[in-house]
Amino acid sequence: MKKFNSAATGILFSALGFIPAQASTPVVFTVDTSRTHQEIDCFGASDAWSMRFIGEMPQQTQEDVARLLFSREVDSNGNPEGIGLSIWRFNIGAGSVEQNDSSHINPHTRTECFLTPDGTYDWSRQAGQRSFLHLAKKYKVPRILGFLNSPPVYFTKNGLATNTGRDGTYNLKEDKYNDFAVFIANVVTGLASHEGINLDYISPVNEPDGHWNWQGPKQEGTPATKYEIARLARILDKEFQSRGIHTRIIIPESSDYRCMMSVHQTGPDRGYEIQSFFSSDSTETYVGNLKSLPRLIAGHSYWTNTPVEYMKECRKALRDTLKKYNVDFWQSEVCIMANDEEIGGGHGYDRTMKTALYVARMIHHDLVFANARSWQWWRAAGGNYKDGLLYQYKSPENSSDTIVDSRLLWTLGNYSRFIRPGAIRLEVNREGTTDSDGATDPDGLMCSAYRNTDGGYVAVIINYSDEDIMTDIRGLGYGIWNLYRTSDEPEERLRLTGTTQNLESIMIPRRSVTTLTSGGIKAE
Repeated sequence: MKKFNSAATGILFSALGFIPAQASTPVVFTVDTSRTHQEIDCFGASDAWSMRFIGEMPQQTQEDVARLLFSREVDSNGNPEGIGLSIWRFNIGAGSVEQNDSSHINPHTRTECFLTPDGTYDWSRQAGQRSFLHLAKKYKVPRILGFLNSPPVYFTKNGLATNTGRDGTYNLKEDKYNDFAVFIANVVTGLASHEGINLDYISPVNEPDGHWNWQGPKQEGTPATKYEIARLARILDKEFQSRGIHTRIIIPESSDYRCMMSVHQTGPDRGYEIQSFFSSDSTETYVGNLKSLPRLIAGHSYWTNTPVEYMKECRKALRDTLKKYNVDFWQSEVCIMANDEEIGGGHGYDRTMKTALYVARMIHHDLVFANARSWQWWRAAGGNYKDGLLYQYKSPENSSDTIVDSRLLWTLGNYSRFIRPGAIRLEVNREGTTDSDGATDPDGLMCSAYRNTDGGYVAVIINYSDEDIMTDIRGLGYGIWNLYRTSDEPEERLRLTGTTQNLESIMIPRRSVTTLTSGGIKAE
């Protein structure tokens, strides 16, 4: 467990457990490098809401957290120091902090707003979050995205950043669409001029199709119909184009894959999003011709990760719909929810492989069956709920906050640290089966493979089972391969466990995730 707090930094180690290899017939995976799938854009997480506070802790604590999230360096033993996130999500606040208790939002999920009531901008706000923007820049995180859960409170119909007391329409005054677009553009240019931070993407709405309509005190948020989203996207694109802003617009951060393909628990005005936004026949909502908006849709995988059979079928249906309309896809937010009963639901933080493996299976299915170009976790740090890569809490022996890592963090690193922007996913098949999904046994081994832009290969193997399993990987040539493992063994946090000159008879321990990486290698 890596552990540190706002007063001091320390790393706790214990001995590595030895897992004996048991003789068995290897499971053989064959990688077909001539059959390629999607390009990978990035892996990431967001600063909501903890970085507002962590970003104002002592600098050493901030550096420790940033190293775990962003670093691509290795220690003296060759072990990664961090998970090398390649996109960082910055929450652009709506002003619930300034409203205090009248905001109707819990204190720890409120946000500041750069815009003030008199129409001027206060660039000293969101200081903790801005600190992590600079740390992301220091570590050369290649992409930064700004996302908004609500328009500024000065523009909303109810004067709040939450939708309390309203229906399922956008909480934005009819005469404030242009002002909201100007605000977003000003934040983009303001961060560039005042902070030297360039936002590569803007996500102006978040889970607009959620059937709960964002009512209640939990956090900032608003529903919106697809007509309102299209209207905003067009106005925002016009503002960006007129000002020469090259930031790309990402929509709609759907709350559920089913809303992207059809209708789910709401009306048709908040469904069929892929078709509505990217089919030119959908004249009222078509945004596929906007210069600032890529032919890409973002959605969240909440509520679709169980049961396992449905997880796969849902993603295959999503993939088919995306292909029909020639649209790329980002899985842009997820954490553990109440329906994830296999691991006990979302309440109660879990630093073990129990949650980490469950999430690894989600990542695998999103990449392999939905062809996701990006995979992004919800919060970089959180409290006693399964929504943070890091766990932040007050320990009995220390009045200041303590922050510890988790196997979830390092398991995401099995992907994010090694599969870099521009990588291409490769076809993988399992010997002895004609099933095109043979590389995926959701209760056993799951294997995916990638080729980075430098020519190096990456294979990620999940062993969900309670048995050690021997495997051979064919089709990737020969050379020196590094093996990095995350498991519940004390020191196996993306640990370099060894090297091999071939990919035969590799033992994948029970309840673990192993990444194999090559440099430039010779072809077979």
